[in-house]
Amino acid sequence: MTGSSRNGRIFLDEGSSIRGRKYGKLKKNEKDEFDGYNSDNHPRKNSPVVTTDAPHLDPQMAAENSPYDASLSPLSKSPWSSHVNEENSSSNDEALVGSLVREEGHIYSLAATKDLLYTGSDSKNIRVWKNQKEFAGFKSNSGLVKAIVIAGEKILTGHQDGRIRVWKVSGKNEQNHKRVATLPTLRNYIKCSMKPSNYVEVRRHRNVLWIKHYDAISCLSLTEDHSLIYSASWDKTFKVWRASNFKCLESVTAHDDAVNALVVGFDGLVFTGSADGTVKIWRREMQGKGTKHFFSQILLKQECAVTALALNVEGTFLYAGSSDGLVNYWVRGTNLEHGGVLRGHKLAVLCLATAGSLLFSGSADMAICVWKKSISNEHVCMSVLSGHTGPVKCLAAEKDPDAMCNERRWILYSGSLDKSVKVWKVSESGPTGQQNNNHPPPPRLSGELPRVSSLRKMGSRRF
Repeated sequence: MTGSSRNGRIFLDEGSSIRGRKYGKLKKNEKDEFDGYNSDNHPRKNSPVVTTDAPHLDPQMAAENSPYDASLSPLSKSPWSSHVNEENSSSNDEALVGSLVREEGHIYSLAATKDLLYTGSDSKNIRVWKNQKEFAGFKSNSGLVKAIVIAGEKILTGHQDGRIRVWKVSGKNEQNHKRVATLPTLRNYIKCSMKPSNYVEVRRHRNVLWIKHYDAISCLSLTEDHSLIYSASWDKTFKVWRASNFKCLESVTAHDDAVNALVVGFDGLVFTGSADGTVKIWRREMQGKGTKHFFSQILLKQECAVTALALNVEGTFLYAGSSDGLVNYWVRGTNLEHGGVLRGHKLAVLCLATAGSLLFSGSADMAICVWKKSISNEHVCMSVLSGHTGPVKCLAAEKDPDAMCNERRWILYSGSLDKSVKVWKVSESGPTGQQNNNHPPPPRLSGELPRVSSLRKMGSRRF
């Protein structure tokens, strides 16, 4: 292992109520990206179904130096929460290609496109990496970067302050990124604020415009043609935006608690997962120049919070991760039928990603399970990737450009609250380490599970 330090960056190679505001003030606030807004002043109401404050499940497994300060962990009810020490893992270390570390913040989001990797952190920075080296970076004035998606030449970021920011690479210099919009846009905001009917009552008897999230954005998603942008939030809603002019088309109050995950599926279907323990299906219809979403059905209802969702590329498998460490999945036939439960983690599943016949699940137990589905739709845990020293918060996978023509191999990126991004190479033809379909034994982890200062301080959204 070799390492080098440069300007605080470390590179490791391994194996190679706003209603009465005047226009002038609004204009100033748009310049500052409405940075005066502070969601921390408005703690969200807890669901009676779920343990205290589990919209995002970041705090429960935050490392000792995490920004979280909490009151009660949803994981205190996890059947695995008492496991603190395990034997060293025999996971395939040869899959680890390298680690990217810039000691400035915990990694909450990432997205990969072509040869570039975008990472977001609680330092409010978005870093761009190329060939495992820092290539560029840009910063938002406020708001922890909770989500990143790539839409053609545009990069969309969802933030803790409830706003979406849109960036574009400069034509002259691909290392320069310019912010081209903040959603909701100033024009849309002013036009909407003229009508009293556009205000909705939210918690603590506050009235806010329906086009704006009043709590943190948890995830972003795009339709296949990139014409619509979806944003889900801890404010229990998801919103739909037109990508061409960034106008908010619709806001849907989807759940009784925070919406933690959203994926856009096939045939106009949208799937949402929430801290209220449910997975719901919504059906989209185009009406004139707008959209209308109709509730279809509840796929899952449980006490544990739903923390992550993922669809495979073909749209035939839907996966849902939960705070109890389990992954439920459904198979598309005439309807979506429950296919089984994957048991591989000791603590909350925080993120999911699919690639080919593989499913990757990242957890607060610091491990990544690699699952492979068979022709009979059963899943086998092929291996457990270990190396992070904090909860694995985000995953992204893309095809390995160096793979042989007949080889199905993938590059997996994992972001963690240990402030690092790790790069892995995983092949679909790799050995299967666990042979018991759907019920592999929990992975053995090296070292200890993430330490927390006190169970009494888990669950708060204070930073």
